[in-house]
Amino acid sequence: MKNLLRLCFLLLILSACTKGGDSPSTEPIDDDLDGPISRPASGYGADGSYKVAEINFANPTYSGTNVTIFYPAGITSPKGTIFYSHPYGGEDKNYAKGLFEFIAKKGFVVVFVPYPTTGVSIDDRYNTLWTGFLKAATDYPNLIDKTRVGFMGHSFGGGASIALAYKAFTDYGWGQNARFLFTMAPWYSYQITNAQLQNFPANTKMIAQVYDEDIINDHRLAIDIFKNISISAAEKDFIYIKAATIAGYTYHTEHTMPNTRTAFDAYDYYGIYRLLDAMMDYSFNGDQAAKNVALGNGSTAQITMPGYKNEVLPPLEVSDNPVPKYAQSRYEFQCGSTVNPRIGNCN
Repeated sequence: MKNLLRLCFLLLILSACTKGGDSPSTEPIDDDLDGPISRPASGYGADGSYKVAEINFANPTYSGTNVTIFYPAGITSPKGTIFYSHPYGGEDKNYAKGLFEFIAKKGFVVVFVPYPTTGVSIDDRYNTLWTGFLKAATDYPNLIDKTRVGFMGHSFGGGASIALAYKAFTDYGWGQNARFLFTMAPWYSYQITNAQLQNFPANTKMIAQVYDEDIINDHRLAIDIFKNISISAAEKDFIYIKAATIAGYTYHTEHTMPNTRTAFDAYDYYGIYRLLDAMMDYSFNGDQAAKNVALGNGSTAQITMPGYKNEVLPPLEVSDNPVPKYAQSRYEFQCGSTVNPRIGNCN
């Protein structure tokens, strides 16, 4: 519990800061994003045409909170759905509302379930997430297509999404037509064994992301899951995003990417939303061209980032065999900690 409280405190401090805090006078150019680079005008990463609607219902195991379903307004049939697990301390749906609204605008559904920050065990938090996901999928079959699902999470939720996806895929049969994982800067992964990682269904796809300036969660936690999961190299990519300064504005890659903060910039759209957009199109719709962006194995379409005038964001680093760049001592939550139930996989 002490470690989790420290994680919560660090996340709250980070989320209160802007990504471009070292150049507060910089004004966004051409649109409302911070920094000089505009959001995509078309293609993957561009905002969709749907208006966003919400349904809220009482959280089954966390009194006083609501589960929220974000969906495209006016849809007449169930759509591919992402079940999102938030970071520790990110109980407010507004913390990642930009991400949720992006998904709904593109024509898909996302389910957000808050879990308690304090006073319960890790197993209790996993149970709260699962119970909320299950109720949403059971009660709203007109919105949620259980045959096409993705599990996405950040930090605590990034670690949790692995076991939750396994439960949905293997115990409940969700995702017969499409399954994917999208994990960001994950914390420790509980309730998942190497044997289970080797038993993920054959149609599962995966993107794992880590951020260069993250000093909270050891990158080895993401590397462990990525290397041990039974997804072919053709259907998974490990993505590393580096910071950069363009026209005097610093595009940071801290632990809190991509959650809604006081700064919202091109890295949210090009580094995360664009790849998620392509993954949804590839997985949910079967678009093979989308694979070259989502899971391009380092393709030009996947790694190329935008710029402003003669300055360009560094390309994404993509690998099927990732290795850590920094010593464990850099991180608050190290792979070799006794808190990690998968400590044997740190080398």
